[in-house]
Amino acid sequence: MATPPRSNRPPKPEAGEQGISAARIRLGRVFRAESADYFLLLGTTLFLVVLGLVMVLSSSLVESLIEDGGLVDQAVRQGVFAIIGIPAMLIASRLPERFWMRIAWPLLIVTCIPQILVVATPMGIEIGGNTNWLAIGPVQFQPSEFIKVALVIWLGLMVTKKQDKLDDFTHGILPILLVGGGAIGLVLLGGDLGTVMIMGAMLLGALFLIGVKLRLLLPPVIIAAVGFVIVAFSSENRMRRITSFLDANCAAGGTGDAVNDCWQIQHGTFALANGGIFGIGLGNSVAKWSWLPAADNDFIFAIIGEELGLIGAIVVIGLFVLLAIAFARVLRGAQTPFGRAATAAVLVWVIGQACVNIGVVLGVFPVLGVPLPLVSAGGTALLTTLVAIGVVLSVARTPEASARLAARSAARKARAAERAAR
Repeated sequence: MATPPRSNRPPKPEAGEQGISAARIRLGRVFRAESADYFLLLGTTLFLVVLGLVMVLSSSLVESLIEDGGLVDQAVRQGVFAIIGIPAMLIASRLPERFWMRIAWPLLIVTCIPQILVVATPMGIEIGGNTNWLAIGPVQFQPSEFIKVALVIWLGLMVTKKQDKLDDFTHGILPILLVGGGAIGLVLLGGDLGTVMIMGAMLLGALFLIGVKLRLLLPPVIIAAVGFVIVAFSSENRMRRITSFLDANCAAGGTGDAVNDCWQIQHGTFALANGGIFGIGLGNSVAKWSWLPAADNDFIFAIIGEELGLIGAIVVIGLFVLLAIAFARVLRGAQTPFGRAATAAVLVWVIGQACVNIGVVLGVFPVLGVPLPLVSAGGTALLTTLVAIGVVLSVARTPEASARLAARSAARKARAAERAAR
């Protein structure tokens, strides 16, 4: 009997091996960036998130034990939001521009509804003098953080629709300011002036970065500054923060009211001074033993300076500088009005908020109550920031960016071949 011919094909893999191969292909596609800027932004973001998880664990041990009865409860909550937020960021990076523009208006409306519940119903929770939290059963979150993401996407849509009218204040800029200002006004009703300042900077700063003339933005900037001063001086709690900031004795640890107004400012300074150049070691902070309020949140940079020293603080600042460079590179390479506007808004949001947070700890600004993006404790803030960065990643991997990357790669290869031929 004749022997059947042998096939040259490799043996068919088993079902389990097929699943592993398919998973590898899908994972490879997820991380296949259309430009090098994608990897720069993604890598810096992930590094900051990991650093934040480590520092939240270290800075929250004592507070978690006192409030929750467990040493790592706060760190576990932060880790859960990171586990949710990172895949959400990667999914957002795969979504096309037309999807974001389609959901822009519904998303802005939907995210404003919980903020209305915060300021108009007993469901709103006041923390630190600001009513900015919403409690639905056992779940508490900040609707204002979701409004930030909605504003990023909505601004991209409006700039796309009005790109030919951005030189006209009445028909181009004013509608954007009225709707965006209305959303920001809902947050202002809750008294969270720090968040309002960041959101206002997002709106106006993004318009400036995409090329809107300064003379068109100057009137709303002046109006916003006057409104900021009026609101700041209308609250006793905010007035005390401002007067404490202006009191030189507070920062110097002198005759200021150290028990009340100056406590957080002084102990933030003490923590930084205690760290010196090399720090006292990870986990060895003295300030987190109930000396420094909000040690895992608004003042986590002070704990970084104490435990990791000046070197650790400079590394954190350097990471945010690198993040700013990544945003700027994506902004420069964006080919569509949506991409430019959304990237500019996220740039101002993340980098501006980081500058404010670090500036507060260093005594450059009064205490405003804004966290350090991607690092401070706060699940809602971490999740929304990661999603917003995912939108920018989707801009970084557009076909136009891929074509530019391919052109640069081809040019490099041509130059290398030319040198080799010589």
